[in-house]
Amino acid sequence: MTDLCDKDGANRLAAKIQDFWRKRGFDVVVEMKDEGFVSTMRSARTDLRSNMINGMPTKFAGAEAS
Repeated sequence: MTDLCDKDGANRLAAKIQDFWRKRGFDVVVEMKDEGFVSTMRSARTDLRSNMINGMPTKFAGAEAS
């Protein structure tokens, strides 16, 4: 099992999420945010933030912003 909370894992997961939605015609932006050392995890953590709402994309690819 791979660690999706370190930088490399988070980067791979972000790319998979963006690719998944791009193939379905949606433009999703996923950014990584370093959270540093987390004592309960006993390691550093990298979180993902996106422009999705409730796990769903907010706009189609190529859609103009109003």
